[in-house]
This record gives sequence, structure tokens and C-alpha cells, in this order.
Amino acid sequence: MKIKDRYINQNSPVFIIAELSANHNGSIEVALETIKAAKRAGADCIKLQTYRADTITIDSKKDDFLIKGTIWDGKNLYELYEEAYTPWEWHETLFQAAEDEGLICFSSPFDPTSVELLEHLNAPAYKIASFEITDIPLIELVASKGKPVIISTGIAEEADIELALDACRRMGNHDIALLKCTSSYPAPIEEANMIMVKDLAERYGVISGLSDHTIGSTVPVVATCFGAKIIEKHFILDRAIGGPDASFSMNEAEFTAMVKAVREAEAAIGVVDYTLTEKQRQGRDFCRSLYAVQDIKAGEVFTTENIKSVRPGFGLHPKYYREILGKTASTALEKGDRLELRFISKYDG
Repeated sequence: MKIKDRYINQNSPVFIIAELSANHNGSIEVALETIKAAKRAGADCIKLQTYRADTITIDSKKDDFLIKGTIWDGKNLYELYEEAYTPWEWHETLFQAAEDEGLICFSSPFDPTSVELLEHLNAPAYKIASFEITDIPLIELVASKGKPVIISTGIAEEADIELALDACRRMGNHDIALLKCTSSYPAPIEEANMIMVKDLAERYGVISGLSDHTIGSTVPVVATCFGAKIIEKHFILDRAIGGPDASFSMNEAEFTAMVKAVREAEAAIGVVDYTLTEKQRQGRDFCRSLYAVQDIKAGEVFTTENIKSVRPGFGLHPKYYREILGKTASTALEKGDRLELRFISKYDG
């Protein structure tokens, strides 16, 4: 997968997305400052959400449209999205601000008109939000644009994932990533289930990653260790700004710490390599080897009392220990002399 000039594959660094979502709280100035802060915090990308309330739901007070059991209780869907949406007339300015900061910028569309806007802005990729994974016509439309498609799986069963993947591939689009997501706000860490990151990649043959709503950096670090190549986290200048997503969004200091932790986790994972570095080879000086621990006369028998496996590692390998016991010394040895095969009668000459 390639998004603008950034390759994302099994050997690439984690691609870290700062999700702006509703964290501008209705102010384009806040949105622009958030983009600058995301760059300072080490993000690779700033992501928007492109919808209006009437492109995602209808204004109804019927029970089906009332929000229950979340941090947004008491509102209907229309009211939530009226509060949270990013005005479409801001998009070009925000895309340009991201470009100026050296950040990649793309968005989650929610209907054909939002796709049309994002195509006009040359969005380099598309994100399908968790709750839109069942919207196969939308996924087909997005995939038909021939750009990378990143899909969150928060509310998806296996059949939903397979339908979404089939929709992309049916459009000839194979640049697909699946993000493990827990669609709770905030999400309990015990429901993160990060082993799924590895399984998604192996089961479906795609890049996998994480769209995270937990508090803190633990889950992104664990995801990295399970092979996540994309990590998305909600980002806010200051939770005091308020707004629908503030409670589960990271501020600049927290996001910076997360990026540092993810990069350190990547470095710690490393590669499968049994060869030793120069420093590790030097460390072998402190391993065990065979030494004379008493003075030993020429012709004297080696016993458990006069030779032992001790540090440092300059003497004979301890694998010879039992073989040497009962043999005789071909030369006199002092306490502290390293054993060598030539000092043992069997191996002399």
C-alpha cells in the first residue's frame, strides 16, 4: 500500500494517524492549530471525517434514533452529528494546512457526496468508519476510485469483513488495510483483544492495524508488537475544549509519548537474527568456561574439586566438563589457569 509518498508494508514503520474528528469543536482556528500540534507530536497523518448530519442520518426523535448507553446519551443521532461534523467549506483549507506541515491528509466519507468532495481535493486514501463497514454500496464507490482503503472492524462479524473485502476486490482494488477497533467510547482495555491484529493480517492477507479508543498508550504498543502497521488515535489540542470526542482523545503531550513508545516498541521488536553484534560478542567474555580452581600437577587426575565451570568465558567450553573428569593433566596448571584441550592427556599432541 502506498499513500502519497509513504509505503505501508510488513517492513515499514507504523503509519500513525491523528484523528481530528470533532475535536475542533466548531472552530477552524482550533482545527488548524490541531494540525500543527499533530505534526509536533510525531503523527504521519491527520484524518478528517466528511459528513453532514443529513448525509449520515435523519432528524427524527423516534426511539430508534435516540442514543442510549454511551457518553452521548440524551441526544438523537442528528443532534450529535450536527455538533460533531467538520464543515465542508473547511476541507480545502485543512488539506492545504496538512500539506504545509508535511502531513498526509485524508478522510472518512459517509455518502457519495462526501466522496465527490474528497475526490475534488485529491484525497490520497479513504477510511471506512466502523459503523459503515456494512454499507457495501459506499465501500464499492470508495474502492472504485483506485486508492488505498482502510477499514475499521469495530462492529464487524466475520461475514461483514468478508463482504467489505469482496466489495473492494470486486472493484479491482486490492490496496486494503483492516484496523482492529473496539467501538466503545472510551473502550475498556480488557476488550482491546490485540491478538486480532495478527489474525486479521494472516486470515485475510491484508495490512492490519489499530483504530484505538482506549485511554493511554498501552494498546497501541501491544498492537505494534502484534504487527500493526497503521495506528489511529483521536487527537485534541486540549480536552478542556470539549466536544463529543474529547474524553477519549489524546492531547499533544500524550500523543507525543505514544509515538515515542510505538517507535521504541518497533526498535525493540527487531528482526529474527541469531548472529551476535560486536557488543554481544564482547558479552561472551562473561559467560561460563572451564578453569583450574586448584593447583594441578602434571599427571594429576581432573576432578570436581580441581576444575569447575566459572566466569569468565576464556577457557574451554563447559560441554567438555564430564568428558574431562577422570582424565589427567598433560602439564602443570595453577589455580586460575583456563583449561584448553592441549592440557588434557587424551587430547595432547
